[in-house]
Amino acid sequence: MAGNAGMAPSPARASGLKARILSALLMAPVALAAVWFGSPWLEVLTVAVAAVMAWEWGRLCGSGSFGPSGKLALVVVVLAVLLGAAGRSGMGLAVGVVGAGLVLGVSLSRREPAPNATAIGVLWLAVPCISLLWLARDMGSGALLWILAVVWATDIGAYTVGRTLGGPKLAPRISPGKTWSGLAGGMVCAAAVGLATARLTGAPLGPLVLLSAALAVVGQAGDLAESSLKRRFGAKDASGLIPGHGGVLDRLDSLLAVVTTVAVLRLAGAVSLR
Repeated sequence: MAGNAGMAPSPARASGLKARILSALLMAPVALAAVWFGSPWLEVLTVAVAAVMAWEWGRLCGSGSFGPSGKLALVVVVLAVLLGAAGRSGMGLAVGVVGAGLVLGVSLSRREPAPNATAIGVLWLAVPCISLLWLARDMGSGALLWILAVVWATDIGAYTVGRTLGGPKLAPRISPGKTWSGLAGGMVCAAAVGLATARLTGAPLGPLVLLSAALAVVGQAGDLAESSLKRRFGAKDASGLIPGHGGVLDRLDSLLAVVTTVAVLRLAGAVSLR
């Protein structure tokens, strides 16, 4: 935690950090390769990741049990993202909305512990995945590389600055390790990504720098939203699939929020890399 900055890391913490770094080094090239080579690799990876996240969400909302509503949510998310992968984004979103209603109905009828959260999860997962695939077609791989760089720079900046400087907590009841200094560090690193991207692409420098910094805040909000869900159900991680990181949801919570925001801004004509 940031409050322990300056102290020698414990063996357990050092081991956890090594696991995080190793996992990141293995996962990042897969994501970058899928973005770089595009179709069909990006679609395949997105559908697979969506399925895993839906499984994790269902287990979280079921307090460790993957019940009927969780299974239905997984099917709906995969179907919606498959439609997005096929270029039918509107139909995919419609399936997500209708499917969320069906999941809510099933969860309520069976008196499951978190019907609203389970249903919301359908949209929370399907919409960003469909948005990512739509952005890839509409703006190209460069836009996705910029988004990934912003999210990763935010995480690195927030972690490094937060642990170094410490200070007041950002949301102590939800995520005690996050600090305001960490958020500022993440924003600065994200802004640097925006600056570099503008130089490389010729996009307007000022707007892209400001947008990148703002997306750092969006990403941290997405992280806190998932942390709030985990705290509600007494879970430390979404799953244990990724050593040192927890689950796929734990690694992509920021990205889900950022991708959706960029897609909305793109639809409004407020973002361009040209």
